[in-house]
Amino acid sequence: MSDTAVFALDPAQRRWCGELRALAAERLRPLAERSEPGRVNRPLVEALGELGLLARLLPADGSVHALTLCLLRESLARECTEAETALALQGLGAHPLVLAGTAAQRARWLPAVRAGRAVAAFALSEPEAGSDAAALSLRAEAVRVAGGADGGESGDAAARAGDGPRSGRGAPDEAGTAGWAAGGAAATPTAAEAAATPTVGEAAAPAGTRAVRPAAARGRGGWRLTGEKCWISNAPDADFYTVFARTGEGARSRGVTAFLVPADRPGLTGERVEMLSPHPIGTLTFDGVPVGADDVLGAPGEGFRLAMRTLNLLRPSVGAFAVGMAQAALDAALDHAAHRTAFGGPLKDLQSVAHRLAEMATRTEAARLLVYAAAAGYDAGAPDVALRSAMAKLLATETAQYVVDAAVQIHGARALRRGHPLEHLYREVRAPRIYEGATEVQRTLIAKELYR
Repeated sequence: MSDTAVFALDPAQRRWCGELRALAAERLRPLAERSEPGRVNRPLVEALGELGLLARLLPADGSVHALTLCLLRESLARECTEAETALALQGLGAHPLVLAGTAAQRARWLPAVRAGRAVAAFALSEPEAGSDAAALSLRAEAVRVAGGADGGESGDAAARAGDGPRSGRGAPDEAGTAGWAAGGAAATPTAAEAAATPTVGEAAAPAGTRAVRPAAARGRGGWRLTGEKCWISNAPDADFYTVFARTGEGARSRGVTAFLVPADRPGLTGERVEMLSPHPIGTLTFDGVPVGADDVLGAPGEGFRLAMRTLNLLRPSVGAFAVGMAQAALDAALDHAAHRTAFGGPLKDLQSVAHRLAEMATRTEAARLLVYAAAAGYDAGAPDVALRSAMAKLLATETAQYVVDAAVQIHGARALRRGHPLEHLYREVRAPRIYEGATEVQRTLIAKELYR
């Protein structure tokens, strides 16, 4: 592991964090309080766009700064966890598009995502591929073009036929697609397989347009996605999904391709799942969903690498989310211990309570500094970013669980009442120890990286 620089925020960064907390308390929390549990809160997402926070998360020049993202998430989490989560999920779903999208894909979706008019989602996990993400089994089956190898419309036209604004949903700013000719193609089916495979291309292209048939797609009609995704944040309400599917270029991680799939594609359905925390999470079912070369993010077979690049950026900021929750719980505990009297004086004068507060504060600050160091390392291009990111997420999420639980203990029964801020945090704090790499996975990653 490389040396970690001593880190401290400068005055401008501290002022910005204070401004973010004020925005979260005054502008975003009222919107969050009016949300329906388990549904995407579109007014809240739109407010994040109007305030320019989504543009900070997904800048137009593509230069996402991990430290900026961490400060943003920590500050929002201290005042409004729903706003923090809505912002983070936009980043998770859209960052693969920033990293690997074509100019046409970016022009079509990113302006709407930054404005809060379109909702993005990241679809990696499956019923049998959670922590072992490389074991995913969603199939992307190559299909032939209607009319033979050189005749008829391409699979891209069929895939695009249903694309467009959905009722009550965010609309792309700009329609249109571009040819894709990077990095190879999916395996060509045998004659027997082709005869048994449904064709793509029967649907006409939108009026006034002509389907683009890139060289890499000639002789085939794209793919059909078949299988299931689960634990997908923003499903089934998102406007598009970054979907990782097995196209067969190699075993495990080498055979995964990323696709940008609009939510109104035929064959794509979803259901909501009720969770401990009231965030939008659901399952997605793919029943022969058509995708074409214009929907590929990056190159076939490179999807798993794209997923890991996205998670390496987001992991430290998951730690920042956890630090924000820990700080909110610590603030509540400090205030309560100063004003609650018992045994003839304030709780803070009891040694057992004072020592616990000291431990809570020390762990929170240690987690914060590790998160900042990991983010700074990412921004500096440090070679050990995977190690730093795993350490930051591990320590911060475990610390937040401890601090929130300790704050509940200091408050007593009142913190368990529905609607109490700590009751809310207690439900929120559990999930980050699982998603985007469970605690056990982070320890495994750290151990492997130590021997590189």
